[in-house]
Amino acid sequence: MVGLKPSDIPPPLGVKVLSAGTAACIADLVTFPLDTAKVRLQIQGEKAASEAAKNIRYRGVFGTISTMIRTEGPKSLYNGLVAGLQRQMAFASIRIGLYDSVKNFYTGGKENPGVMMRILAGCTTGAMAVSCAQPTDVVKVRFQAQMNLSGVERRYNGTLQAYRQIFRHEGLRGLWKGTLPNITRNALVNCTELVTYDLIKEAILKHQLLSDNLPCHFVSAFGAGFCTTVIASPVDVVKTRYMNSPPGQYKSAINCAWTMLTKEGPTAFYKGFVPSFLRLGSWNVVMFVSFEQLKRAMMVSKQRIEATT
Repeated sequence: MVGLKPSDIPPPLGVKVLSAGTAACIADLVTFPLDTAKVRLQIQGEKAASEAAKNIRYRGVFGTISTMIRTEGPKSLYNGLVAGLQRQMAFASIRIGLYDSVKNFYTGGKENPGVMMRILAGCTTGAMAVSCAQPTDVVKVRFQAQMNLSGVERRYNGTLQAYRQIFRHEGLRGLWKGTLPNITRNALVNCTELVTYDLIKEAILKHQLLSDNLPCHFVSAFGAGFCTTVIASPVDVVKTRYMNSPPGQYKSAINCAWTMLTKEGPTAFYKGFVPSFLRLGSWNVVMFVSFEQLKRAMMVSKQRIEATT
């Protein structure tokens, strides 16, 4: 191992998991206002949301952000941040941190696995991550949808109180509400995001367009973000609507999707597309660049510690 670059040595599982969770938290801190704007645009048109907003109308991502700052204050853009960071540490650590290990498990450690094996690995880690982190996602979405307006009653006043209240009023099913559409969404997101990033990065390196460094990671992450938004946006809208809905509004996620289609038309499934892309594109760039750099930094530290012992 002496003389090898950190990038030549496969990082251990613990390094990947910790790097993935930390990088995802950094990405969330940077892009959270875009995610909140996306949620507000996606729930716009719901009866409950319309009654709470009264005369407030959101138009576009930056219009939504400026309207929220004007009517609710700048802090409203970070509603649900605590649950969001909890979600990323539980969620990204599994879906991104375990991806290479699961991919190697399915392929028996072969190099250059096929696309289907990559997709299978992405589906597996995405489903595992949702199963563990779903309650944090439910709380995050509900906080982002909650309006800080005078005269509008707040559903929740704190993150822990939200977990307790949802459990008390809706039971365990309430905390895992929307698990099926979320697994569907994150299977799509994980497959598209990780597989596209993998393939773009490999193609860039194979054709020697860029070296395995920051510009390569940036281009790969941006391409992965766009592809992911196109594929996952309809399921994401249904997931957001269903998780934010009060008990009894929708019978199931499928009923939610059908209600949207019949009452608002097919374009409803792409509500909030621009903020979704801005958020996913920027999130992917920040996350993957941070992930790659954190992995390298941790490997350098590990080598230095081993060299001194």
